[in-house]
Amino acid sequence: MIRISKYLSDAGVASRRGAEEMIALGRVSVNGKKINTPVTFVSKNDSVLVDGKKITAKQQSQIYMFHKPIGCICSAKDPEGRKTIYDILPPQYRNLKYIGRLDYNTSGLLLLTNDGALAREMTLPSAGIERVYVAKVGGAMTMDDAHFARVIKPVLKGVKIDGVIYRPMKVRRLNASDIEITITEGKKNEIRIVFEHVKLPIRKLHRISYGKHRLKDLPSGEIKPIIKA
Repeated sequence: MIRISKYLSDAGVASRRGAEEMIALGRVSVNGKKINTPVTFVSKNDSVLVDGKKITAKQQSQIYMFHKPIGCICSAKDPEGRKTIYDILPPQYRNLKYIGRLDYNTSGLLLLTNDGALAREMTLPSAGIERVYVAKVGGAMTMDDAHFARVIKPVLKGVKIDGVIYRPMKVRRLNASDIEITITEGKKNEIRIVFEHVKLPIRKLHRISYGKHRLKDLPSGEIKPIIKA
């Protein structure tokens, strides 16, 4: 038996606080009766409804690795009519939630899960999970290593751009045009904005790992399970 708020949170309906607010508004019923207190305990055999819709008990958590191609967005639908990841994924995977986003022009590793709470936990800045990218950059990449180090100093220290604070990034030079970038937060277009700021515009961006999970040789557009917990 678990508290109803945890049951709803584990099922990906809302946070525990959000679930308590739903209960207070009379939106939750258990076995056909509306409840008015979060101090209600349920089991997997109870019938739980939110706004009349049946809520299924938490399934076994599953994480999948998806190689997102360029030219699609991480969203259920796009007002501009662009292709989404769910247009590419096989039908049996279209109920999964993505863990962090990759923008339209970024390819690489995108983790997907059936566990909404896990997805939220893995994207919180406080989790400090490293995301590693390989980027092809423009600008003066013919500079020597010492000059390069001076140019990217704001990137390594953290920088404030248009009122937004971006955390320090790790940067490793791979060759004359490619670098490896490691971040731990994942603000929208974070890498592109920061490198544009130091006059090293990103020409191509590809994520190769998220935490302990690495893309390796999974073909573009393919998906596979990687861990059960």
